[in-house]
Amino acid sequence: MALAALAQRLYKHRARRTGFLLLIGIIGVALFYGDSIITPAVSVLSAVEGLQVAAPGVAHLTVLIAAVILTALFAVQRFGTGPVGKLFGPVMLLWFAVLALAGLVMVVQHPSVLQGLSPTWAVVFVVAHPGIAFIAMGAVVLVITGAEALYADMGHFGRSPIRRAWFFVVFPALTLNYLGQASLVLHDPKARSDPFLLLFPDFLRLPVVILATVATIIASQAVITGAFSLSRQAVQLGLLPPSRCARRRSTRAARSTFRW
Repeated sequence: MALAALAQRLYKHRARRTGFLLLIGIIGVALFYGDSIITPAVSVLSAVEGLQVAAPGVAHLTVLIAAVILTALFAVQRFGTGPVGKLFGPVMLLWFAVLALAGLVMVVQHPSVLQGLSPTWAVVFVVAHPGIAFIAMGAVVLVITGAEALYADMGHFGRSPIRRAWFFVVFPALTLNYLGQASLVLHDPKARSDPFLLLFPDFLRLPVVILATVATIIASQAVITGAFSLSRQAVQLGLLPPSRCARRRSTRAARSTFRW
């Protein structure tokens, strides 16, 4: 929305070009709205599904637990995120530290898995198994939604904090964890059922599921905050009708996130 407004200002004498750039901005916002609807549901449900491995006795309550968490998440939006926002940073640092440590243990045991960092293996995989590769690429489509969330939150934090957090915390932790999962599957094909949770010993699986659920709640909150912020920008640009509810919530969310 900010880029669309800037384009309107720079090309105000070229109505056709301005309209085209504005259309691109609207399409981007529409995609993010879709992301805001899908991401909380998919992320929270996928985290709670870890109970099937960590606590099979309550696995039948997976959908109910996810529904309760999502209902509570959206119910507290009207109060702002200031009180819980102070915990976001430490919890996410703990989450990525756990991811990195779990993967590092397996990588140290089987260092040959580091060959997976070479893109040539990806090319070989696509050439040898194009059908499976297509399905695999669809399975990682959440990478795109994650990029949208980064751009949505850039207005609150700025470019440098997000860049440092990604390159020095998130990216190394995820890389180590995925390499660790690959190493586990290569040496124990039965672990394909849930390679992430099977990286941890039995007594740690339930705490990890709880931590993963909290992390997905925080990630969902970031997307929801971005949606409210974009709604406010759209109202200010005259692309959406005035909405007191959206304006109030986006202002509170932006203030609390910026404070954190």
